[in-house]
Amino acid sequence: MKCFVSILLTLMVFGLEYDIQAQSKKTIILVRHAEKDVSESADKRDPVLSPEGVRRAELLRDKIKKYKPGAVFSTNYKRTMMTVDPIAKRRKKTIQTYDPQAQQKLVDEIINSKTKRFVVAGHSNTVPLLANLIINKEIFKPLDESEYATIWVIRLNKGKPAKVELLSY
Repeated sequence: MKCFVSILLTLMVFGLEYDIQAQSKKTIILVRHAEKDVSESADKRDPVLSPEGVRRAELLRDKIKKYKPGAVFSTNYKRTMMTVDPIAKRRKKTIQTYDPQAQQKLVDEIINSKTKRFVVAGHSNTVPLLANLIINKEIFKPLDESEYATIWVIRLNKGKPAKVELLSY
């Protein structure tokens, strides 16, 4: 009986250790919103996506399909929400909004979450800075206003950067 209990306890400890390690691995996908409507009739403060932007949002959905995001975040602007909407619909997730001026709060929420995979949409001047904050290094600079095709895939292990990839779409 003691042997059985010992084996059971060992399995439980290893199982618990594995579960903690699995929860500590995160994948964070960061994107700038897709092309916005800049026509004369567009809302200057909060424009929707242009037709090119809508196509890019669909391309993004397909490009990151393999990551199976468990949470989708966006700033509270139409262009960012529309960029991740196809992903949220495919994954049957609600888009959660975050304040781009409180990025540390978002990073803390992601790191402390039980969710393992995230998509975060932001802006040319916020996404690179968010990437820097997550990896704790000043590497990325704000994007040029014409840059829409970069995806950051940041993998964390136990809250520390393990791998950073830049993809194009």
